[in-house]
Amino acid sequence: MFSCMAHAAHLSFEPGTAAKKKGRGAFSNQTGRYEPEVRETTSDGWVPDEATPLRTEVTQENAKKIVTFNDSPFVGFDRSINPYRGCEHGCVYCFARPTHAYLGLSPGLDFESRLTVKPGAAQLLRKELSAKGYKVRPIAIGTNTDPYQPIEKRYGIMRQILEVLLEFRHPVSILTKSDTILRDLDLLKKLQKHDLVRTLVSITTLDGALARTMEPRAPTPKKRLAAVQALAEAGLPTGTVHGPMIPGLSDHELERLMEASRDAGATFVSYTLLRLPQEVGPLFEEWLEAAAPGRKDRVLNHIREINGGRLYDVGRSRGGGPKGAYAELLDQRFRAAKVRLGFCEMPVPSCAHFKVPATEAPQGDLFG
Repeated sequence: MFSCMAHAAHLSFEPGTAAKKKGRGAFSNQTGRYEPEVRETTSDGWVPDEATPLRTEVTQENAKKIVTFNDSPFVGFDRSINPYRGCEHGCVYCFARPTHAYLGLSPGLDFESRLTVKPGAAQLLRKELSAKGYKVRPIAIGTNTDPYQPIEKRYGIMRQILEVLLEFRHPVSILTKSDTILRDLDLLKKLQKHDLVRTLVSITTLDGALARTMEPRAPTPKKRLAAVQALAEAGLPTGTVHGPMIPGLSDHELERLMEASRDAGATFVSYTLLRLPQEVGPLFEEWLEAAAPGRKDRVLNHIREINGGRLYDVGRSRGGGPKGAYAELLDQRFRAAKVRLGFCEMPVPSCAHFKVPATEAPQGDLFG
């Protein structure tokens, strides 16, 4: 018999472990699975690798479409928008890292430092929502990379998207780790007047040191809780997502996270378990070896137990397959705390108000 109630992790980087770039989550830039050449990191010994800054590079993408549709049984939405590719928050555990391989880039440091922005997103969205035969359902934003990551302050793509959604009275669900969402509080309140919006803030841990190590460029847990409070006080349907819960490292915080969210004003809540698809597994192992070497084996053993002996099994991690006693106990804890703390079910934004805005009559139409 065992318990999920682990002691708090004390993280420190030990001499002799892999060097870490300042402000970055991944330690390495392993070759993406579609790249024709394999990169190897070498050092001349003169300058410590962590002292060399890694600057963020941004490339503009002329996307042809902005709304992505899916029929996956593993997610609770059928369409989403991702204004950016890659994410500067640098969360080492991010399940979206493997998508950077499709760009011929590394899911490692490239994912958090070589970003792509879609400057025509708002125009594309307006066109796609105006198309004949479009059937409205809530659009999910923040499901892959964070729409309020640091470069949003410069480009404002998310704000432009919200302006179009408001114009069309289109429902939207937003998930973010960033308090930058408060910049758009004026638009969010206008959307809420028509029951069009649901906001969720992701809070992985209350441990500032752990958050800084795992999520180096994301706002602190305190700032995220403050964002929850501000959203709730503005009258917006506000919830939190706690995850990924990392077995043997952060899962002991689940109830405290839920209590802190409730106290901040969240009315609904969910959680996720750590997933390590494709290149994320080796990146996370590398991070564990440096950040918490004494816990590495324990954490990985729990993950393998959840995934049937592997670091990742989609049927177990995302589907209805067996997840093992550890995951079942965590779920029991979540359900009990949800009832005890009085959380409600997650609301669904309304589709009843959608309307394609009237366009001006073309020049020369004398009788329109």
